[in-house]
Amino acid sequence: MAANNRRMSGKKGAQVGSGGQRRRGLEGKGPTPPAEMRKGHAKQRAAQAKARRAQGARPQQRRGGGRSASELVVGRNPVVEALREGVPASTLYVQQFIDNDERVREALQLAAERGGINLMEAPRPELDRMTNGLNHQGLVLQVPPYEYAHPEDLVANAHDEGEDPLIVALDGVTDPRNLGAVVRSVSAFGGHGVVVPERRAAGMTAGAWKTSAGTAARTPVARATNLTRALEAYKKAGIAVVGLAADGEAELGDLTALDGPVVIVVGSEGKGLSRLVGETCDFRVRIPMPGGAESLNAGVAAGIVLYEAARRRG
Repeated sequence: MAANNRRMSGKKGAQVGSGGQRRRGLEGKGPTPPAEMRKGHAKQRAAQAKARRAQGARPQQRRGGGRSASELVVGRNPVVEALREGVPASTLYVQQFIDNDERVREALQLAAERGGINLMEAPRPELDRMTNGLNHQGLVLQVPPYEYAHPEDLVANAHDEGEDPLIVALDGVTDPRNLGAVVRSVSAFGGHGVVVPERRAAGMTAGAWKTSAGTAARTPVARATNLTRALEAYKKAGIAVVGLAADGEAELGDLTALDGPVVIVVGSEGKGLSRLVGETCDFRVRIPMPGGAESLNAGVAAGIVLYEAARRRG
């Protein structure tokens, strides 16, 4: 019997007691992943090298505008939603040996369809380090730095189009969703851009991009080192500066300045306009609210004034 067993052990094919392991090994393992996701593939190495160069590069500064820091969107649902809304992205990090559910498959498909997004596979400890221990669920999306315009660029763009500038400036607005809503309203009513202070203010984060519903791709956001000086420069250029305030001297419907070149300044919902900005404004107007509400958030207030300006301009 021993000799017979030795002869059998040298043969190819299923072995006694294998439990069908070879048969299961022949079963399909799903669709072939993209080349950028295959370990050791040349395209993956190239994508990893490109991402490392992008992370290590210093942002280039524009005149008075500059770039924000890169941002990470963390978690399966946030990553998928960001990709659906067209939030700019440079790299999609996917955890090694991740459970391939519908959200993971959709994220990979959206990234591949958009193009220009590097796909990188990383071990869980690396993603933990990148996200400072947040619950990333195996998906991390890197949003590149936003390219801010200079406040003067918004005026130049309006003149290039043969139009009077219609600009919104935000004073002390810290919620990125409010910034995104203002960008969307500026785009909807033919405005020429938004100005935000460099400090203590919301910037163009992934949340702002999502709320803008894609309009941030065509509506510039400028960043001012000092908002008061930027407004004074606008005044010297012949542009009226109108501040929204609950205790404004005039009502919105009575304001003729909206007919021409104008900057609409919107403060935070709680504190309103800061003292220096309020003193810089040519006019301080209030939005009539017969329903008795004390205030409106920045996105709603800006939308109302922009609609009135667009109506007057015909």
